[in-house]
Amino acid sequence: MEGIRSSSVLSCYYSSKTHFKLRRQPLEHCFLSLPPPPPPPRHPASRPKVRISLPSMALQVQDQQSIHKSKEMLPKIDKSGRFCSPRAARELALLIVYASCLQGSDPIRLFEKRINAAREPGYEFDKASLLQYNHMSFGGPPVTTHSVEEADELLRSDEQDSAIEAEVLSAPPKLVYSKLLLSFTRKLLVATVDKWDNHVLAIDKVVPSNWKNEPAGRILELSILHLAMSEITVLGTRHPIVINEAVDLAKRFCDGAAPRIINGCLRTFVKDLAGTSTAQTSNSKLEVPLQV
Repeated sequence: MEGIRSSSVLSCYYSSKTHFKLRRQPLEHCFLSLPPPPPPPRHPASRPKVRISLPSMALQVQDQQSIHKSKEMLPKIDKSGRFCSPRAARELALLIVYASCLQGSDPIRLFEKRINAAREPGYEFDKASLLQYNHMSFGGPPVTTHSVEEADELLRSDEQDSAIEAEVLSAPPKLVYSKLLLSFTRKLLVATVDKWDNHVLAIDKVVPSNWKNEPAGRILELSILHLAMSEITVLGTRHPIVINEAVDLAKRFCDGAAPRIINGCLRTFVKDLAGTSTAQTSNSKLEVPLQV
């Protein structure tokens, strides 16, 4: 499968026991060597599981406290009516990296292409959808209803949330994100591309073996790790913040044990960083200055 034609791109390829890498290649060698692309996240986190139980006549839903918390986590909007929360920038960066891996394109070029894409004639974006979009919409335990009508209502609500999400994420970024967020997203993408090869080795040390054996099905998870490691090492964001954000992204877009595994991988990565820094400091103190 050929990648996007350009003078130099970042293409994805796989080694025998590791995950995908990004590699700059000249035009004549521009290609994407990937197994069939994985499907979208297997169990969208924002979609509740509905279990209908007619005889029980019971309705189990999330408690009021969790619902109240969800409402408090609505996205932050600036005076221009655009997202201004760093969470939105990290989410955008993840979607760009994920798409670039599937397409075999440079994440930065893909980001710039989205930013500068011309709007279709007659296109109108409803900014009210930004107020309804929730970056903190995570999955929860199965919901049990006591009637088909209640189950249908839950499904309709979920479909409405999915439609809002699709509208927001597919809209021109300049209409959705503030200038500050777009600048932060670009810095994060640049850092990720620059550190990609280095972090491939770091990730290979901390991820479980089953992730290494099925890299095509773990592009989202590995992208989250790359973004988080780059934000810690290049942008200098405090690691507790980055780890928390990475875990939340995994809860939102990944499935199964991915949030827990990503949390453990990043904590190990930070611990190794601290150990390396300490060792370098100790070695520098042992060096004896030359007498002139």
